[in-house]
Amino acid sequence: MASNAFLNSIEVNFKKATRYIQKTEGSEAFSEDLANQIMLANATYVVRFGVRLRGKVHTFTGFRSVHSDHFEPVKGGIRYDLAVNQEEVEALAALMTYKCALVEVPFGGSKGGLIINIKKWSAEELERITRRFTQELAKRDLIHPSQNVPAPDVGTGEREMAWMADEYRRLNPTDLNAWACVTGKPVNKGGISGRTEATGRGVKFALKAFFQNDNDVKKTGLKPGLKGQRIIIQGLGNVGYYAAKFLSNEDGAKITHVIERDGSIVNHEGIDISSLKKYLLEKGTIKGFNGFIEAGDEILEEEADILIPAAMELVINEENANRIKAPLIVEAANGPISSSADEILNKRGVIIIPDLYANAGGVTVSYFEWIKNLSRIRLGRLQRRAQENQVSTLINGIESITGKEFPPEFKSQSIQGLSELDLVRSGLEDTMIETYNVISNMWNSNENIPDLRTAAMMVSIKRIAQSYSSLGI
Repeated sequence: MASNAFLNSIEVNFKKATRYIQKTEGSEAFSEDLANQIMLANATYVVRFGVRLRGKVHTFTGFRSVHSDHFEPVKGGIRYDLAVNQEEVEALAALMTYKCALVEVPFGGSKGGLIINIKKWSAEELERITRRFTQELAKRDLIHPSQNVPAPDVGTGEREMAWMADEYRRLNPTDLNAWACVTGKPVNKGGISGRTEATGRGVKFALKAFFQNDNDVKKTGLKPGLKGQRIIIQGLGNVGYYAAKFLSNEDGAKITHVIERDGSIVNHEGIDISSLKKYLLEKGTIKGFNGFIEAGDEILEEEADILIPAAMELVINEENANRIKAPLIVEAANGPISSSADEILNKRGVIIIPDLYANAGGVTVSYFEWIKNLSRIRLGRLQRRAQENQVSTLINGIESITGKEFPPEFKSQSIQGLSELDLVRSGLEDTMIETYNVISNMWNSNENIPDLRTAAMMVSIKRIAQSYSSLGI
């Protein structure tokens, strides 16, 4: 079963990292008992509830797994999909724990899911189902601004988070922080600018951080800089689309291949990502778009500089790992490379920027949204005009001293104060670049540490262990 393999892959990677911690620090400093406490899920809840729809009662099954509450609230998305199951939810919850610790977001790890075919139900029916699911979660404090904060995932988005937040607020009318019970909400319902693009933009910043490190880039054999790099994107959902858009429009990279459910688009001169996304939304398919071919995951094996799997888990496994040609892989999805494939790729010298770092942009900006909800003020509201006035005064002084006019195009850019979106992007970029530097330093400080994933996991586990120590565990 794929979900069992996914959970097993995460545990294999965890145990590998713990061995290297014990080698470098000694088993006394990091015991097997503590390692097991960190690795295993604290609790997984299964809820079954009925909803009267179309003249009969339909029973739905949902999950919420709390992997680690060394920090509270715990954090993690809720996905709506027919393939949702307990093992998958527990695997994703574990990944959230390590991800939050790595980027120093003060949350524990959690994840949820509902077994449902979203195409089967109308928007009104999905709202009723979501509100009933929220009621079941709320009864058990599995949705709560200070205990458990869901977010969007596969099959859910701003709309579902708005329904959840509104239902929680209705159930808790006196809770001043009710809107902080979920993140990923629409901006007009307590959300934050830049949340929708956050994971994809985080992938771009991860690559930017990688290419700023000449020593790591040399290991791939790639030329410096992102401009002109040939990229394969698997999955043009929220994450894949924004990553492809920013990398091509802002960094000059070429998206040469896009893989979707019903085929692929190939254009070695570079695909117009915005046009392709518009076509996909209008037609519901990429068939008919310029460069379409009837090929699927085998496109992962095409020649490219960078491969970005941005869809589902375990798409690169021991069957196709030896045929992957790209020297650099960025895990924009959760768990797209199995642990066995990871070993094969590492032996071949392929560099992998791991998921617990590469796709942490979403939870980072979710953290900003949560802070915004608790503070009850828009980011930038207090200081934006003060910044504009201060810079304007400085420019006027320069003009007065020099007797020359400041170039108009630079003047307008300089004077403009920072908006909420500017601050969110700045905070995300700082988080991704600083985190990469920590991971890279760990990797390069000890020649025995084999790869970026192990280094990232070591950083994460050590931070979690420190939290447990402060709790007296």
